[in-house]
Amino acid sequence: MKRKNKNLKKRGTNSLNKLSLFQKSDSRFSRKCPLSVKNAPIVDYKNIGLLKKYVSDNGKIISSKITSVSFSKQKKLTREIKKAKILGLI
Repeated sequence: MKRKNKNLKKRGTNSLNKLSLFQKSDSRFSRKCPLSVKNAPIVDYKNIGLLKKYVSDNGKIISSKITSVSFSKQKKLTREIKKAKILGLI
């Protein structure tokens, strides 16, 4: 006796099916560095308004993964925040 083939649907490779706690997702959300674009503010220890955006309430410097700042600008930003802290501006 022959068995009838039922339409068995494979689970689609939906992006939600791929997500797991132990796997990195294939798609990455990337943004441009806000300090590298045209007409960007200058990173300086005297620019306190800009520096406060990148410091948490506890006084810690926010990581570049969260703020999407490029590596070179993050180093400069860190240096300027530390200068401002030493001088007592922040």
